[in-house]
Amino acid sequence: MARSDLTVDLGAIRRNVRTLLRALEGAELWAVVKADGYGHGAADVGGAALGAGATALCVATVPEALRLRAELGPVRILVMGPATSREIADARDAGLELVVADGEIPEGVRAHLKLDTGMGRWGLSELPAPTRDVVGLMSHFASADCDAAFTEAQIERFREATAEHTYLTRHIANSAGALRYPSARFDAARCGIALYGISPFGTDPGEDGLEPALRWDSQLAQVRLLQRGESTGYGRRFLAERPTWIGIVPVGYADGFRRDLTGTEIRVAGERRRVVGTVSMDAFAVELDRELPVGTPVTLLGHGVLAEDHARQAGTIGYELVTGIRSSPERARRVVVDG
Repeated sequence: MARSDLTVDLGAIRRNVRTLLRALEGAELWAVVKADGYGHGAADVGGAALGAGATALCVATVPEALRLRAELGPVRILVMGPATSREIADARDAGLELVVADGEIPEGVRAHLKLDTGMGRWGLSELPAPTRDVVGLMSHFASADCDAAFTEAQIERFREATAEHTYLTRHIANSAGALRYPSARFDAARCGIALYGISPFGTDPGEDGLEPALRWDSQLAQVRLLQRGESTGYGRRFLAERPTWIGIVPVGYADGFRRDLTGTEIRVAGERRRVVGTVSMDAFAVELDRELPVGTPVTLLGHGVLAEDHARQAGTIGYELVTGIRSSPERARRVVVDG
């Protein structure tokens, strides 16, 4: 029996694409599928996104792009991270597009010049004269999820810097930008987290018409009754104040259910229950209101259990949680559905 099951709903991906396209009002949607599609499966998500109206895929590295090229064929793929000279040659041979954030513009490969408008990371301080290989101009938001004033300033800097080159494709918006800043749309938007139905603002994704595409399920592997004063887990962090039923779920931080998720809520037999004690490498405990049979279904994500709520408990963001889930066959059974 698998320790847990990961179910990716490509129907939800397509519906999120259409929601984002409506928000973009004519600008192109480029689907960001780096980090194996934020843990959802890059090729599966990329194919679904393109089928729903996205016009390009974005990844972080040339090796990621080459794997997509082998699986999806002649689709448009943009590599957003730096590339070595060997990788530039591979990109040229594979028909990939590269981002230039410093140094010379490579020849014979379609390129996008990246201007630093406030991210303070990869990016050119000034735009050089575009060569014939340059097809796009771009920048990157630093705080579109939390600082409207700075985001609008970035948009204006980008607009001014690119005003003479409107014949090139201009793109700066991420998911938050696409959903909240009409002035950021330009010609295309590079959307990642919203594609997967996770809010870039850490709120309920339904507020922006988004639908989570990932469900993570397991089951109770053991059920036991703690007497008053007895504990479960390392460090005895949970002490029963009265006779208390607990269930043990065979998932832990080695699977991506983080150690700092103690206190979050999951669903057991469809009902919300609290994670108690210390999450260990391969298991965690959940407080029950009654005795339940071994094998009772447990939902860790999906069915109203939001990545945003887990992230708030852990003091992190939904991105980190979903990209950290282990989908290897030794840890989980992965299923792709089209709901």
